Amino acid sequence: MRSIAIMNQKGGVGKTTTAVNLAAALSNAGQRVCLIDLDPQAHASLHLGLSPSLGQVTVYHVLTGDESLAEARQQINENLWIVPAELDLAAAELELVAREGREVILRDRLNDDHGIAFDYLIIDCPPSLGVLTLNALTAVHEVVLPLQPHFLALHGLSKLLGTIEIVANRWNDSLRLNGVVLCMYDSGTRLAAEVGADVAAFFAVRHQQHPAWAQARVLATRVRRNIRLAEAPSHGQSIFDYAPNSHGAEDYEHLAQEVLAQVGELVVSRAA
Repeated sequence: MRSIAIMNQKGGVGKTTTAVNLAAALSNAGQRVCLIDLDPQAHASLHLGLSPSLGQVTVYHVLTGDESLAEARQQINENLWIVPAELDLAAAELELVAREGREVILRDRLNDDHGIAFDYLIIDCPPSLGVLTLNALTAVHEVVLPLQPHFLALHGLSKLLGTIEIVANRWNDSLRLNGVVLCMYDSGTRLAAEVGADVAAFFAVRHQQHPAWAQARVLATRVRRNIRLAEAPSHGQSIFDYAPNSHGAEDYEHLAQEVLAQVGELVVSRAA
């Protein structure tokens, strides 16, 4: 199973949109996908039409109690499942602060989860670098970083890389930054192209500094700015159900195909 965390400590860059629609695109391609909503805002859950009610098992109960992922997991369609979040998840940061092994609770729960053989695990991280994000990074092998192409795009990137390094050094030596996907991309502006080039140059200069992100790159797919992507969550649907003929659906289908095509590359990279 490939496991991918979608993370960025900055909000409004297309993180949840990417997590949901990449998961949906992979499921449409015949992959069995589990999406875990690890953001207390529960936007990924809402995006897929779920609004966890009182008494319903969510990822909060998985992290803070004895409930299993299987008890929390809900099926969306033939190939897509989600472990939903709720607002109470915000309290998990405080509840887990004194708990031994708090950074690897999700990894342990995943190791105990033998119900369904998934091809992909996608985790929507919160827009912060706290305990919840650490749980995501210790549980996965790959990170994809959505980035909005504006002049502050590189701001905070070093801190994100530092976090990935710490997790790789202390808890998860298989963790790797897969790459950056540019979201809300406007191909008609010079700025978008310049930011993409700047990020690529950033990785080219620093590619030997740490193995956790030595192979990172800017992914070829550009997710264009598209109003349908903004509308889809309010209808509780992925872009493929809401507007299958939109540019947004086209771009996330291309992203999924790019991710699927990386399998051979990852085998070579890890063997090296």
